[in-house]
Amino acid sequence: MGLLGELLLLPLAPVRAAAWVTEQVVDAAEHEKIAQLRRELVSLEGDLVAGRISEEEFDRGEDEILDLLEEFDRGVAG
Repeated sequence: MGLLGELLLLPLAPVRAAAWVTEQVVDAAEHEKIAQLRRELVSLEGDLVAGRISEEEFDRGEDEILDLLEEFDRGVAG
């Protein structure tokens, strides 16, 4: 894009900047949620190994967490 194109799009710069910032905030929130779910999965496994929960409780919790992670993967990829 040449100088003329840049000058014509200059009035839209604040809108483009706001959209970029919003996208960055959403991406950061998604990454934090995914990290939190992974920490919960590790904690759940620790509870199973320590005998604080049963195999059935672990399986239920693991399924829920993995389903949520899969939803994020579909949202990011789709």
